[in-house]
Amino acid sequence: RPRHVRRSRFLAAGGAVATGLAVRMFCAISNTTPEHPVVSTKSGHLFERSVIEKAIEATGRCPVTNAPLSAEDLLPVQLSTPVIKPRTTAAASIPGMLSLLQNEWDALMLELHALKTQLETTRQELGHALYQHDAACRVIARLVKERDEARQALIDAKPIPAQPITQPIPPPAAPPAAVGGLNAEIVSKLDAKNKELSKGRKKRSVEGVASAEELAAMTTLSSTSMHTPSRTCVSFHSSLPLIATGGDDGCVRLYDSDSAKPTHSLGGSDGRVRRVLLHPTRPLVLGGGDDGIPRVWGTEQGDAVITYDNVHSAAVSGLTLQATGDYFVSASVDGSWCLLDLATTQAVMSVGGSTSYSSAELHPDGLILATGVVGAVKLWDVKSQNNVASFDGHEGSVGCLSFSENGYYLATGDAREVKLWDLRKLKTFKSIAAPAAVADVAFDHSGLFLAVGAGDEATVHETKTWAQLTKLDVSATGVAFGPKAKQLAVSTADGKLQIYGGA
Repeated sequence: RPRHVRRSRFLAAGGAVATGLAVRMFCAISNTTPEHPVVSTKSGHLFERSVIEKAIEATGRCPVTNAPLSAEDLLPVQLSTPVIKPRTTAAASIPGMLSLLQNEWDALMLELHALKTQLETTRQELGHALYQHDAACRVIARLVKERDEARQALIDAKPIPAQPITQPIPPPAAPPAAVGGLNAEIVSKLDAKNKELSKGRKKRSVEGVASAEELAAMTTLSSTSMHTPSRTCVSFHSSLPLIATGGDDGCVRLYDSDSAKPTHSLGGSDGRVRRVLLHPTRPLVLGGGDDGIPRVWGTEQGDAVITYDNVHSAAVSGLTLQATGDYFVSASVDGSWCLLDLATTQAVMSVGGSTSYSSAELHPDGLILATGVVGAVKLWDVKSQNNVASFDGHEGSVGCLSFSENGYYLATGDAREVKLWDLRKLKTFKSIAAPAAVADVAFDHSGLFLAVGAGDEATVHETKTWAQLTKLDVSATGVAFGPKAKQLAVSTADGKLQIYGGA
């Protein structure tokens, strides 16, 4: 054949081969036919533009040769025909497409069913919430109505005039009521004393008070049988070496701690003497017990100087002296407490009720009375005879109380522990566990120490950290500090008086 014919056929065949090779070129990274191919001018490899640009942006190197490579080193390749990606097998035929449509329809129906189920659940929850809201609105409306009716009844109520003191104290089952009242002269006297003590309380002297080390090292100074074996009570004079005890034999006995000898036996009580109290400025000792009659003896006489008959119908459970020294409070298990006048030997006023009192103590400033009941301590305003606060959270009856001379702290004892209350915040801030029911608690006259009698032990704690300084093995039923906290008197369950102090 002529040479020019053979040459044109060779060129045509070569062009076809070149075109087939171009179509069959693959990306060196993804191994797929590139839609936008580029060639590296440094390595000659073919890449998909988007893939190699991301690789250069991430590493700055050729992913095949690891040589430095930039976008300027890429040369686009022009294809005579565009690259068409093959269809997937399922969509390449009509039956495949019908199968895809059937799968999509099934998935759509399943999703629709799930949405219907969720809608029904949401409707039920909404109906329940609307029912609860309607019920709550009805309850609130009823409570508002009852509140408004109670307010109106309170506005329409008329005050009940005070009854004269000549009427007898109501029985324990009667509702709380104030009998009698304080006249302006007595109120003025109480207020004046309160202001005087409150003003000078921070400046009170604590010089000469025993140190914590001395109390930690105290030993037994004397042990004297004062009463028949029974639960006894004790009181220590604030400035004299004089101690008073009371027991089941109905007697109040006096004891001189300096000579370590009993001095007087004061009789007249019928039954156990539950509380005794030495007057700090007068030669008097107060006592009360099962016969329900508060009595006052002279410390040098054998018979009671004053008896307060018909003020209680049951046993006396608490005696506490008012700050003026002219009055004292007597509380009873019949649910009444009375303010008694030492000068007139009469009850100034009496507050009766249905709650049985197990103990009572007046604040050092004289206008707040604390009474122990089952499970709580009630605080009273002496002038108005109103229950102004309650300290709850006790287990059993609160059988003993003691205010600190700092005017802030109140110690209370129940069936398992001593609770310490802050009167400024009206809440407890410390608890001291006891091995048994707490029989007695007592702050010393400086407020620096606290004594606790419970079970077969008596303990002493200092009031800064409330750490225990000492533990005495004695069946304590009463505890009391002597002058300057130099001695501690403990009355016991076997009728004895134990005196502890420094050697």
